[in-house]
Amino acid sequence: MTSLVVGPAVPEAFLFITATLLLGIAAFLPERRAAEITTPVAVILLLVTAMLVVAVGGGRALAFGGHFVQDEFAAFLKVLTLVVAAGTVLVAPGYLADERMERFEYPLLALFSALGMMMMISANSLLALYMAIELHSLPLYVMAAIKRDSVRAAEAGLKYFVLGALASGLLLYGASLVYGFTGTLMFDELTQRYAGAEAAPLPLGALVGLIFLVAGFAFKLAAVPFHMWTPDVYEGAPTPVTAFVAAAPKLAAVGLTLRVLFEPFGAMVEEWRQVIVLVALGSMILGAFAAIGQSNIKRLMAYSTIGHVGYAFVGLAAGSVTGVQGVLVYMAIYAVMTLGTFACILMMRRQGRYVETLDDLAGLSRSDPLMALAMALLMFSLAGIPPLAGFFAKLYVFLAAVQAGLTWLAVVGVLTSVVAAYYYIRIVKLMYFDEPAEAFDRLRRPELQLVAAASAAFVALFVLWPTPLLTAAEAAARVLVGT
Repeated sequence: MTSLVVGPAVPEAFLFITATLLLGIAAFLPERRAAEITTPVAVILLLVTAMLVVAVGGGRALAFGGHFVQDEFAAFLKVLTLVVAAGTVLVAPGYLADERMERFEYPLLALFSALGMMMMISANSLLALYMAIELHSLPLYVMAAIKRDSVRAAEAGLKYFVLGALASGLLLYGASLVYGFTGTLMFDELTQRYAGAEAAPLPLGALVGLIFLVAGFAFKLAAVPFHMWTPDVYEGAPTPVTAFVAAAPKLAAVGLTLRVLFEPFGAMVEEWRQVIVLVALGSMILGAFAAIGQSNIKRLMAYSTIGHVGYAFVGLAAGSVTGVQGVLVYMAIYAVMTLGTFACILMMRRQGRYVETLDDLAGLSRSDPLMALAMALLMFSLAGIPPLAGFFAKLYVFLAAVQAGLTWLAVVGVLTSVVAAYYYIRIVKLMYFDEPAEAFDRLRRPELQLVAAASAAFVALFVLWPTPLLTAAEAAARVLVGT
């Protein structure tokens, strides 16, 4: 057993200690002053933690008795998760102030949820896995219902909590089955027994437990058939919360899913691939067709998320280094596109009231050409139209599937992408060709403009210099899967 060292977990320790201190300080300040201070401090803490992750490095190291692992795969996803989480916290203050819900608890909840995400990515046992997911999820339930005088927000929070509890039960049951039939909680021991050169056959009960684990992960990722919470929570929660839920947690959940499937259960690719293929098919098809009739842009983004998770699962089904690299690149690009889209949505305010319907975007190119350009680039990228970043994200996962002999799955992905392109291009058509709706309020929110512009620039210019992301993703994938 590894000694109880904490060195590899220095970034997590830093985030936990500083977030706790910030909570103690904010509790003794006037509420408005505390809210003004905690948001910029939270953003700084998240970015400093990301720098600490880089400083710790990507060499494999264990902590907390082997329940926590730090490696290049974890470092890659942690940096992405922390940067995206910082972006979602950065865009929130204006909305919270306008809706009279400035509370210092919001950025603090985001900090503790981000800590849970980091622990998810580095979980190296079934026990650490479950504890990290709960640490990540509980703040999200509160954030979804933080607008206490809103029936929609209360309903969103309640649905998220109830269905999240169900998913946690499935996850815990799966973990108990794996532990009961194998006698260990540790991923390293499971890898040695069942994924090595002289691997023993995995007991049937443990395989059933693995299916329950995948079901729990699918809920966190909003994948079919565990997607039912997503449209209602996205629509009912305050928009900054929706942005947070849609971006950073998906990166952490994908990281945890990849680690569980490729480390302790890496030798059972043929067994779990069947489940992943079904989830990918259902998510791609539902995401493509269910969004067509939506009029609320947040609800449309919910079905968009479901579809994109399905595309990422195409790469996961490949079960190869190329597939994992494709998934990592896909999720990185997806997170940037989602963050930029929600920054644009947070600028949709008319006569002091935030609006969310697609029709409100009509004629936007004439009243706010820069916002319309950013939104158009993001929509084209989400649709997967070349040469934008979203095209390459899909290209990498589809190529991985073809190389793994899953050509038919890649074809389904391409066809559903064509269907999904309809509702993305429809938004562009509304902005550039429909009669103008009333102009949005002029918001002096440099943080929103910065995030929207940076996201749009990323998706437009990715084709010119994709090497850093591709190289980092490949290195992370090789650590997880091997050569």
